[in-house]
Amino acid sequence: MQFTSEQHLDDGVLEREFILGEIPGTLWTPGSAPTPLVLMAHNNGLPKADPRLVARARYTAARGYAVATIDAAGCGDRPRSAADEQARADLRRAMQAGEPVDEILESFIGPLVENAVPEWQTTLDALLELPEIGGPVGYSGGWTALGIRLAVVEPRIAAAGFFAGGYVPRAQREEARQVTIPLLFLLQWDDEGNPRQRALDLFDAFGSKEKTLHANPGGHIGTPWFELEDGCRFLDRHLK
Repeated sequence: MQFTSEQHLDDGVLEREFILGEIPGTLWTPGSAPTPLVLMAHNNGLPKADPRLVARARYTAARGYAVATIDAAGCGDRPRSAADEQARADLRRAMQAGEPVDEILESFIGPLVENAVPEWQTTLDALLELPEIGGPVGYSGGWTALGIRLAVVEPRIAAAGFFAGGYVPRAQREEARQVTIPLLFLLQWDDEGNPRQRALDLFDAFGSKEKTLHANPGGHIGTPWFELEDGCRFLDRHLK
């Protein structure tokens, strides 16, 4: 892992860009050390510099956590394959025409998850070698499909916060039954791109004994800011 830049922010958080092989990422750390680690994944395709993700990361780091995110293959500024570009074009066309998009999303998101998981595990290995990071590890982010797979295959993740706003492939909906760590699940009740019943069915499928559903009125990007504070309290219970 090579750090390529660093910036001291007003809230006492150190922001550092890094590169790990071909994987670009950002790490935010508070002044105290060692600290628990939160992996914060953006929704598939969005860059790690997305303002909403950066705001969540900075807030969480200021609460005493190391927070890391990466641009997975085909996401952010990383090169996209011809198949990725075709899938995105098919998705845009279908949405503009008002056609069903589930099968397009299935063929697009599934491979993204498969490719992203090993890179996140490689990143986790490198991060846990840093002296300022002591574990345990949590997951927080809008990419629920990735979070489900990581929660199943990665025993170092102790708790997770998911946002029910992105498409979850059938494989991850089945894997949800194997997720047993504590969960906080956020649902926007009127999310135009996420059928409410599908999100409720996913919550019901999780195998966790401790799982909490927070539902708020409004569309996809209308999650109230106080949910970030509640999310940090959830992390405090399980990572500190």
